[in-house]
Amino acid sequence: HMSVRTDRLVLVPFVVGPLSTNCYLLACPRAGSAAVIDPGIGSSEELSPILSEARRLGLKIELVLNTHGHPDHVAGDGPLKDLTGAKVLIHGQDAGLLREPPWRWLWPGLRPLEPDGLLKDGDVVRLGEIELAVIHTPGHTRGSVCFYLEREGILLSGDTLFAGSIGRTDLPESSHEDMMASLVRLMELPDEVRVYPGHGPPTTIGRERRKNPFVKMALRKARS
Repeated sequence: HMSVRTDRLVLVPFVVGPLSTNCYLLACPRAGSAAVIDPGIGSSEELSPILSEARRLGLKIELVLNTHGHPDHVAGDGPLKDLTGAKVLIHGQDAGLLREPPWRWLWPGLRPLEPDGLLKDGDVVRLGEIELAVIHTPGHTRGSVCFYLEREGILLSGDTLFAGSIGRTDLPESSHEDMMASLVRLMELPDEVRVYPGHGPPTTIGRERRKNPFVKMALRKARS
């Protein structure tokens, strides 16, 4: 897993929890502001490397950003909010998964939580000098989003797009049709955009356009 560290941007991946979820510490070092994307574990042992990395870099964790509401991505929302005072943001259509989390008994740290703000398509979340554009990509869940850092050429894709695969669409709040449309939309991004997904290794938009069978299927369907 590749960290990105420049004077403008820090992106450090952590693999957390029983489903090996990618959790990202994203920061604007110039402003000293950080966000945690998808803190999927609530146990303090698993959160401590993220917190100590933020401390080491002199960053204040101001935001918790959720790509969607599944427990393996949001279990740490409450604990991180307690520890840092960060504001928790999620798309409106997945807010119910935070307010009344399913599978609560399975996950340490997971508890009902009222989000501090609701995201919608086209929103821009500011983190110091970094701008994250919210792209609503339903399919895996109704309120799944990707965060696009256009200037940096980075997409945080959650469980919408993986290297060579996509998120499941056989769950209660999933839709195969929506997922196909979301993939077509992501393929409007430039080939060189680096994709940091919710599980597995990073990839690029161009690589997925050429090699991902689900993306190819979605594009074929859109053309027909």
